[in-house]
Amino acid sequence: MSAYPWDLICGLIHSDGCRITNWTTRTVSGVEKRYEYPRYFFTNKSTDIILIFTKALDSVGVRWTAVTNPNGAVVVSIARKEAVALMDSYVGPKY
Repeated sequence: MSAYPWDLICGLIHSDGCRITNWTTRTVSGVEKRYEYPRYFFTNKSTDIILIFTKALDSVGVRWTAVTNPNGAVVVSIARKEAVALMDSYVGPKY
């Protein structure tokens, strides 16, 4: 594993990932409310690259989930509040 996991994570997010504001609606006391929250996505078809990325996330304590799209691409999602905050403190904006 990399001696510099955050540099690896940052580079992979900046090349094949993104940070977005996701949203959902919920009904609270009969009123529909919109909630927004940030999350990171990383997408790649290479199982080797996905494994390198997810092992780096594990090594720094970032919780993640993954799904495989019908086209074979794996999408790694980082959505838990504490995980996004940790990513924000190291990854920074994508240029």
